[in-house]
Amino acid sequence: MELLSVIRRWHYRDHVPIREIERRTRLSRNTIRKYLRAETVEPQFKVAERPSRLDPFAEKLATWLALETSKSRKQRRTGRRLHVDLVALGYDGSYGRVAAFIRNWKAEQQRARQTTGRGVFVPLRFQPGEAFQFDWGEDWAVIGGRRVKLQVAHTKLSYSRAFILRAYPLQTHEMLFDALTEAFRVLGGVPRRGIFDNMKTAVDRVGPGKVRQVNLRFSALVSHYLFEAEFCNPAAGWEKGQIEKTVQDARRQIWQEMPHFPDLASLNVWLEARCRERWTILRHVELPGSLAEAHAAEVPHLMVPGRPFDGFVEHTKRVSPTCLVQFESNRYSVPASFANRPVSLRVYPDRLVIAAEGRILCEHPRIVERSHGVPGRTIYDWRHYLAVLQRKPGALRNGAPFSELPEAFRTLQTHLLRRTGGDREMVEILALVLQHDEQAVLCAVELALEEGVATKTHVLNTLHRLTDAKKTGAPRLDAPQALVLEREPQADTGRYDALRGEARHAS
Repeated sequence: MELLSVIRRWHYRDHVPIREIERRTRLSRNTIRKYLRAETVEPQFKVAERPSRLDPFAEKLATWLALETSKSRKQRRTGRRLHVDLVALGYDGSYGRVAAFIRNWKAEQQRARQTTGRGVFVPLRFQPGEAFQFDWGEDWAVIGGRRVKLQVAHTKLSYSRAFILRAYPLQTHEMLFDALTEAFRVLGGVPRRGIFDNMKTAVDRVGPGKVRQVNLRFSALVSHYLFEAEFCNPAAGWEKGQIEKTVQDARRQIWQEMPHFPDLASLNVWLEARCRERWTILRHVELPGSLAEAHAAEVPHLMVPGRPFDGFVEHTKRVSPTCLVQFESNRYSVPASFANRPVSLRVYPDRLVIAAEGRILCEHPRIVERSHGVPGRTIYDWRHYLAVLQRKPGALRNGAPFSELPEAFRTLQTHLLRRTGGDREMVEILALVLQHDEQAVLCAVELALEEGVATKTHVLNTLHRLTDAKKTGAPRLDAPQALVLEREPQADTGRYDALRGEARHAS
């Protein structure tokens, strides 16, 4: 190429004859004229196509290489092995030719991936209220003095880029339902379309192409909020690239500056306030202004969410003879009237609701313990065992559910169990909470203890006075210690003579 540049300068700039150029370069005049006539700036040389012994086997070898890429790295055939297999088919060439073919084939595949595969993307643009993106992330926080791993739900509007984070202990159905419900509340409405990956809390089975077998409870959520659920292709995170970037940015911008919290609810309140603050700080990449301004323009295009979705997951459980149902590694008490019977367990992110026969039986705070090797806990409600206690009053002394009685009841129990029949008397006092307000019964017991009369009769009398006063609602009279008459009565026996008159009396 350098020689060609010299020839062009001599001829066009210095007007050197072709004969002189021939003498200086020792090239033929025909070659010099060919370069000058074609206006060639860069020399090009044609490589003669030479037949190879590998040509009849090229298609077979390319098919083998495509099959080998689908296998695990340790199970793929080496180039030496492919050469041996080709020799068995009749190839009589060298291994070097096979190795060169493999290198060229891999280079072509790499170029194809860079131009049409994962290395090339199409910019996406969304209309106001058109879509939102959702994804899970994992982060750590200090809650209650312990460093725990949390599953963080990220939800982001595709147009305004407004986002919200909410932390949960697990990635389960009820956590997902609560995360979307809270996200629609914070974002001010529901877009027409939701973009998800193939998470197990939404998709039971991934079919060919875009075919998905969607979870029934997730379908109920989609039907309730009236948006269309769209699922990405497997291992195609760029189809929801906005939320993928939000997961990375939140880890650097929010979680590293996070203080300690007493519980998970306090953390979520802080996350919501922090996200709203970030809306006002971050500038939109395509629209003028901040995320908060773009979000304010998008809110009128969102659907009104309406009443929240009742996002529980239901399980059928059988109550044990000890009036307990087990969920995960913990056990929860149920009213004794449903012992040895099936009940419905409704699982929420923060509580468990037990229902049967079309009504709610009881409710317990949910315990989520992720530490391995830690034994499960048993959560009792002593009121659930009162029906059994009336038949078996002796169980009051060492019954596990009754170790959590209020302090006034425990003090009264200590007094009553010292005398004969005190256990049954204590059971009858505890049974009063089945017909009366528990706080009223507790107040009556405290008054009885203050007065030093720890008996069932006195507790009943005090309870009746409290409840009767509450029913009548009459104001309490504040009478003085000494009553004084304004007009003293006078003794006058003559008044009785008027009774005699002429009236006839029985003899």
